[in-house]
Amino acid sequence: MIDRSALMATYAEPPVTFVRGEGSWLFDDHGHRYLDFLCGLAVTSLGHARPEISEAICTQAATLSHVSNLFGNELGPQAASLINDLVSQAAGSDGQVFFGNSGAEANECALKLARRVAPGRHLVVTTLESFHGRTLATLTATGQPSKHQAFEPLPTGFTYVPFGDLDAARRALESLEVAAVLVEVIQAEGGVNVPPRGYLPALEAACREAGALFMVDEIQSGMARTGSWFAFEDEGLTPDVVTMAKALGSGMPVGACWARSEVAAAFKPGDHGSTFGGQPLAMSAVLATLQTMAALDAPRLATEASERLVAGLMRLDGVVGVRGRGLLLGAVLDKPISGEVVATALKNGLIVNAVRPDTIRITPPLTVSAEEIDEALSRLESALRSVKSAEVVS
Repeated sequence: MIDRSALMATYAEPPVTFVRGEGSWLFDDHGHRYLDFLCGLAVTSLGHARPEISEAICTQAATLSHVSNLFGNELGPQAASLINDLVSQAAGSDGQVFFGNSGAEANECALKLARRVAPGRHLVVTTLESFHGRTLATLTATGQPSKHQAFEPLPTGFTYVPFGDLDAARRALESLEVAAVLVEVIQAEGGVNVPPRGYLPALEAACREAGALFMVDEIQSGMARTGSWFAFEDEGLTPDVVTMAKALGSGMPVGACWARSEVAAAFKPGDHGSTFGGQPLAMSAVLATLQTMAALDAPRLATEASERLVAGLMRLDGVVGVRGRGLLLGAVLDKPISGEVVATALKNGLIVNAVRPDTIRITPPLTVSAEEIDEALSRLESALRSVKSAEVVS
């Protein structure tokens, strides 16, 4: 048993302690192995200990890890250029990138940029059930009031509308104080919620009409997970701002905020910063991750694996639907037993998690094999059967 008493109690006591990872597998401190179909919350999308990433980080750590943003380094501009290439090809316009250390920092950058672009307009519209981070500003942007109560009073400047409700968004945009809309293309933490077809293009059009920025949070849905480099590509969106993190560094802490060149130009030196943002060690991971994903055609891998996984999930007794796209999926159960099923699956050596009482989030590596998918489905089926049997007995 590891003594965790020196850690703040911000997390529940972990049921397992992991010491090693390899591909789609994790190994605990007792030598047991687990199929990882959560990927550290969609972070290790190329699997654990991917050689190209490990080698890049090790080489960079032995070369130069940090100099601060008072000076330049060679890797930050290269990584920004790669990200801009990916986003601009999808969004149809060139842009610039700010690097931070997390998704919350990426969204903080977006929120400050929205105010800088339109002085006097400070409101940001977000959606109910959204999740944008844990800092005070991004927590307030998060449309989950239950997460707000312990930290009130919260910063002002946010208003919420139901996800998928275009009329409510249009009414909110009538305010001349609205600077931007920040929306997830797929609400991951909120339950893997997908909006009605056509909602996002219409929301973008409403932003254009109101003179507000259209900002998309791709922190969990980005980096090829949904079958395209970014989820916003599915409906041909052209966002002003795109935030990303999670899989961007394959486990290294890094976040990025991309903005169209005209929008990014609102920032002046001194407006924003981060001591560790864009440092060489993290950038080495970003470069290796994006290059490896491109070489593997990661969007294709996600699409192909998704077909097998979704079909298998729909065959399981107790699963009544699957939400999401690519390998960002939510298995919807016929009863509110997701917590029990997830706990039993962990005992069976499968890592997934509950995002709603009736929904299990499933985000395996993009490199997952057909055999690993079948094994995961077998272990999940066993967990479902065990929980249902226990209910009958009780």
